[in-house]
Amino acid sequence: MEPETSLLDTAFWITSASILALLTLSAFFSGSETALTAASRGKLRAGADKGSRGAETALRITEDNERLIGSVLLGNNLVNILATSLATALFTSLFGESGVALATLVMTLLVLIFAEVLPKTYAITNPETAASRVAGPISVVVRVFAPVVSAVRVLVRGVLSLFGVKTDPDSHILAVREEIAGALQLGHSEGVVEKEDRDRILGALDLADRTVEEIMLHRSGIEMIDAGAEPQAILQQCLSSPHTRLPVYRGEPENIIGVVHAKDLVRAMYKLYEQSGDQEARFADFRVLDVAMKPYFVPDTTSLDDQMRQFLRRRTHFALVVDEYGSLEGLITLEDILEEIVGEITDEHDPLDEDTLERGEDGNYSVDGAMTIRDFNRATDWSLPDEEANTVAGLVIHEAQMIPTVGQVFSFHGFRFEVMARENNRITQLKVRPL
Repeated sequence: MEPETSLLDTAFWITSASILALLTLSAFFSGSETALTAASRGKLRAGADKGSRGAETALRITEDNERLIGSVLLGNNLVNILATSLATALFTSLFGESGVALATLVMTLLVLIFAEVLPKTYAITNPETAASRVAGPISVVVRVFAPVVSAVRVLVRGVLSLFGVKTDPDSHILAVREEIAGALQLGHSEGVVEKEDRDRILGALDLADRTVEEIMLHRSGIEMIDAGAEPQAILQQCLSSPHTRLPVYRGEPENIIGVVHAKDLVRAMYKLYEQSGDQEARFADFRVLDVAMKPYFVPDTTSLDDQMRQFLRRRTHFALVVDEYGSLEGLITLEDILEEIVGEITDEHDPLDEDTLERGEDGNYSVDGAMTIRDFNRATDWSLPDEEANTVAGLVIHEAQMIPTVGQVFSFHGFRFEVMARENNRITQLKVRPL
């Protein structure tokens, strides 16, 4: 009896030790999965740049999340099932048939507390540190389980395709912008991120998705120089204008033949002033085109990101926007693009009446019709759609399918719009409030 009892004791302790070891492995796999999926790749990259080999390994294995998660889940399920099987056999030998239920209860508690909640809590609290520590062993697991995981991946995609579900292994790369935007919105709602900081970052992210047509100054608002005007009149116009660069046209405003920089114009006229002693003949030989630069035209479909790069490459800040037929639509400057990131930029020469948005005591916003929907949304934190129109007035005209008259009221997209002023066919002032 003693050898048999000794053998049972030995088997008991070996089985118990095996279950404990398997639970430890289960905790390792669970914590590793959470750490590697929750860790910020930006922080891991910063750690790798500082020489952390663990962070560098974590970056490498998280490039293929599908293979990583498949390998970790395979290892986790293997050890959990094996630990449960050993526990069932152990409890059955000790307590008979009732050992099955007892083993289920005990293993559920052990796996839940020590193999799931505890390691995951630690990993989610210190994701980058934990990911750097487990990256080495997990990379070995990924290599060992690679054939099985590849077979499972093919099988899973085949089953999903039967239900019309298409998988894209690179979809997480495309979602980076949405993740950043969501994090900024969440941080702002929790009071961690200031509204101005959120708007600047989102503005920079949106440059590639927006075109020059959306923010350009419409041709109706462009100040131009007539090439046939008297030199004194041209000089007076440049000196009184708040703009540094002015387009030069001949005959019709559509016929832009150059762009004059105020500094070049003043230099040329001062040179003539010094050379000539006759006051009347002083500017007789002046030709505005002699100091005008060649106009730079861009299509209205150019993205703001590309246009900013072109401005920097060409070392210019001014471009004229044309449509697909070559007709002048407006102009855009580097300052216009920068304002999409940092907000309105003004200097001592800008007009003082730039405030186009005022909120009344009744909750209505008094809005200039030419104000862009994007600027309006940024100022109010509202979400008017800007897919069909660039300005608030344009949105009202698009939704109304007509040019409204003064006093007309419309309700759409959860807001009330009242037309307050109109000039010819242009809505100049509106009142807007949420319904």
